[in-house]
Amino acid sequence: NETFRSAHAEVGSVKEELQTENPVLRKVRRAEVSSLPVGESQAAKRVMELIEQVAATDSTVLLLGETGTGKEVFASRIHELGSRRHRPMVRVNCAAIPSTLIESELFGREKGAFTGALARQVGRFELADKAPIFLDEIGDLPLDVQVKLLRVLQDGSFQRVGGRDLRHSNFRLISASNRNFEAMIAEGTFRLDLFYRIGGVTIRMPSLRERLEDIPLLADLALR
Repeated sequence: NETFRSAHAEVGSVKEELQTENPVLRKVRRAEVSSLPVGESQAAKRVMELIEQVAATDSTVLLLGETGTGKEVFASRIHELGSRRHRPMVRVNCAAIPSTLIESELFGREKGAFTGALARQVGRFELADKAPIFLDEIGDLPLDVQVKLLRVLQDGSFQRVGGRDLRHSNFRLISASNRNFEAMIAEGTFRLDLFYRIGGVTIRMPSLRERLEDIPLLADLALR
């Protein structure tokens, strides 16, 4: 009967969604980092104090610093100390994904949404429901994706590419960048309203020049 056919179709849809979701979740779990930030310098200790304070909240956090200052490690520490630590942190390197694919990577896509979209894909924000999501190199996001990210940060809602249903996610955003946002905003390549949203708490990572006494410790760790 019609009820049975409807239920069967729904089961098939859920099964297809799980099949596309599981490989992404496996990648997320493999990417989990448990290493602790290393440093005995005053600069490193100040950052750790800030990390411990902000981890106890659910605030949006922006980590700024040069490449190699350990932004992802500190983001992992926020997650490990936070209230959402029972869920894996979803990680996205915004600079490593082509601009044509970043929207579907973040928000998901429906089958047939564009040429080559042969299967439904669950987006990273959907996976990050009740979990943190870490957007590394967030300054590399294209302007059109920045607009959609702003909406997600405002009310937690989004649509998959090619989809009509409004979806919701209760996530915590942690982001990082080595970019000069003041210059980007002046050039019109990054939205000022989005910068205010992602920078609820902004923490600057000290460079190695500011923590020279930590270099032997870091070198010893790298050789292990």
